[in-house]
Amino acid sequence: MSLAMNTADREAFLAGAHVAVLGIGAPDGPPLLVPVWYAYRPGGEIVVLTGRKSVKARRIRAAGRLGLCVQRETAPYKYVSVEGPVTAFEDRVDAAERAALAHRYLPPETARAYLAATADQLTTDVTVRMRPERWRTADFASFATAFS
Repeated sequence: MSLAMNTADREAFLAGAHVAVLGIGAPDGPPLLVPVWYAYRPGGEIVVLTGRKSVKARRIRAAGRLGLCVQRETAPYKYVSVEGPVTAFEDRVDAAERAALAHRYLPPETARAYLAATADQLTTDVTVRMRPERWRTADFASFATAFS
């Protein structure tokens, strides 16, 4: 029995509002693994905003690739892990894209307060875009159904 998701299911799950674990390899040590907010629309690119001078930004620029993993932490468990090349490393952040990301993860009033309190990120962050290339998935719902 395969636990792998089909294309539509994996893309729909990735498009959901999950906190992702971003992974970036390093030639001289362990990978960097950090939680991040991200944006994704099925068939599109993954978008991550991060500080221009952050370790994440330096490692992403050097590696030219990144990985991202999202999961459901309650039964039935499922996850999507994706990796691919960075297609853009933009030395700017679009205000509308940043606002959409904040509203994706926060209630409306909290998002507005967050955006106001962190407005400097429009000039101190960068935008990273990645094209999903390699997918790994599992959905334990079918497994649970088969044995219940």
